[in-house]
Amino acid sequence: MSDENRDLGDKAEDAFDTAKEKAGELGEKAKDATKEFADDAKEAASDFADEAKKTANEFTENAKEAFEELGGENKKLMAGILAIVLGSLGIHKFILGYQKEGIIMLVVTLVLGGLTCGAGASLMGLIGLIEGIIYLTKSDAEFYNTYQVGQKPWF
Repeated sequence: MSDENRDLGDKAEDAFDTAKEKAGELGEKAKDATKEFADDAKEAASDFADEAKKTANEFTENAKEAFEELGGENKKLMAGILAIVLGSLGIHKFILGYQKEGIIMLVVTLVLGGLTCGAGASLMGLIGLIEGIIYLTKSDAEFYNTYQVGQKPWF
């Protein structure tokens, strides 16, 4: 019986070693798959950021063309009305040529607004409303000098 126990013990050790080996192999495969997934996620995020920048630039250029067709370099009326109506989306920032600030407002509204049940979107809407009122209460010359020539991005 002692030899049988030893054989059984040897078999158990062999099975344990084999299981340990397979677990190590599976662990390496999992690490590789995780690294590949992380690389794919980074690439997708980079592509998304590039596409967002491209879209923002196209939007800005198209908005500039549309406004120039309406006549005038001063964008006070359009920026003011858009700030009041669509202020949380930051459209008025794009009209004035502030892509970074427009993207910030858009992301806060969409992402943070979703995560905070609308609190982020409400905050951006309030900021847009305040900016719209400020824009429309300034004289044309003061608005032009402050926001278009002076490039003052906030309030």
